[in-house]
Amino acid sequence: MTSSSSTLVLTLLLAVGLVFFLRAASKDRTTTVEVRSSRPPLEVLDCLSTWLQQRGWMAEASDPDQRSLRFRGQVRSSGLLAGLLSLLGAVGAGCLGLVIRQVQPSLGWWPLLLTLLGPMAGLIYSRRAARAETLELRLISHDLATGSALRLRAHRDELIAIELELGPRLGLFSDANLLSSPI
Repeated sequence: MTSSSSTLVLTLLLAVGLVFFLRAASKDRTTTVEVRSSRPPLEVLDCLSTWLQQRGWMAEASDPDQRSLRFRGQVRSSGLLAGLLSLLGAVGAGCLGLVIRQVQPSLGWWPLLLTLLGPMAGLIYSRRAARAETLELRLISHDLATGSALRLRAHRDELIAIELELGPRLGLFSDANLLSSPI
């Protein structure tokens, strides 16, 4: 009985781990970073706007007084990750059902029906991860001698893509190196 109880505790801890993984996988990772370029501001903004529109972002608003642009995009969830989470949820729920069956044999095989709850993990992930996101560009300074400085506010992955794909072309550099941060 003691080993069954400890197995039940460990199985419940695995369920808690799955819940925290689901929360982390769909967490908002919006970050603000300041980026500088030696290029003129119009060239930088035009290249960024074109690149964003090619990636499916749509221009939502522009404010010439604030020198800002806002883009909106729809982020999709990963079908592969949703399937994996459904599988892991089903296996984990099945294990929980087996442990409950061991602890309470009088329940019969009914606890194994918990396996049917497994696909809910993929469904929850899919619904929480698929959302509309915004990307904001704001021109901080524009000097022909020193180039331009921008403040970008967007999802961390999008900022990394900008740094990797447009960094060399536009000579972008920033104080906060997104590629070396652990999260």
